This record gives sequence, C-alpha cells and structure tokens, in this order.
Amino acid sequence: MAEKFRVMFAGLEAGVDQAHATEQLAAKLKTNTDKVAALFEHKPLFAPSEQEKALKQAKLLASVGIKAKLQPVNQSQVNQQTNASLEAKQRDERIFDALDYITSSLIRLEEKLDDLEQRLPESESTNPQDSDDSWQEDDLLLEEELTEPAKKRSNTLLYSLIAMVILLLAILGVVELFPEFFSFLES
Repeated sequence: MAEKFRVMFAGLEAGVDQAHATEQLAAKLKTNTDKVAALFEHKPLFAPSEQEKALKQAKLLASVGIKAKLQPVNQSQVNQQTNASLEAKQRDERIFDALDYITSSLIRLEEKLDDLEQRLPESESTNPQDSDDSWQEDDLLLEEELTEPAKKRSNTLLYSLIAMVILLLAILGVVELFPEFFSFLES
C-alpha cells in the first residue's frame, strides 16, 4: 500500500500577506476562508493522500505564496481515525434507532389509550333503560346521583405507561453509558 502524506503549513513567501493568501486560496478551492485560515494554525487543509497528489496540493499552496511541507502519515493513524469515526456513526445510528423505536412505541400506546378511552364512554352509554315508566323515578335517582361522590377512574393504565417509558429510557441510558457491555449483541 502506498505511503500517505499530509500537506502542512511551513511559512509564507516574502512579501505575502496572510489575509490576501487566505482569500486567494479560498477562491481557488471554492471554500470559505475559515477552513483555509485553519491551515495557518497547523491544522490540515487536505486529507492524507499519495505523494503525487500531495505534491500537487503543495504546488497549489505555493502559487498563492504559502510554503508547505509534506508530512508522512502512518496508515495505522488513518485507520484509527477512520475506525473511530465509523464507531461514532454506528453509535449515533443505534441511538437514533432506539429513539425511533421508543417514539413509535409511545405513539402506538397513545393510540391504544385513545381507543380504550373511546370504548369506555360507549360501554357506559349502552346501558339500556328497562322501562318507559322510569320518568317518575328520575327525581329520586337525580338526588342520589348528586349526593354520591364521583367514582374515581383507575389510573393503572396511566401508571403502567409511565413505568414503561421510564424503563425504556433507563435501558437506553445503560446502553449509551456502557456500549462495550452490549457489543456482543452486534455480532
């Protein structure tokens, strides 16, 4: 495998202004001046490349008055950086997948809860009236209904939904804090 080189800033030609060189290079590369200004802080402007391409990049810098040097890059460093970014992307994807799953689960639970709430009034309203003569007893029933305390609805469904959401968030937190513990699930 060919050795990779990185073009690094070495200095400015005599009589060349850094701001002017930055603007010219940004125009040639069709990028913003902030990226080019990072070169003067000894940060790489170009990705590691083969020697021939790196020489062309150094020649481009020289055309605007910037002295550059080629710095060899270990392939293991490039691989480590690539692996680290790949692992970060995979971790982010797993987090987004988990959040998507939790969101879709919450939506399904909410839909089921809405269905249950819609069925509850239907079952209460379907109590048939046995006789038509009950209009005489309505006054007595009305008084009893006003004096009785309101029936409390059972909140077990609500509490179970809250507990499930907390459990899912706790699992997501554990997976986020200890990703190496769950690495056996990926293979």
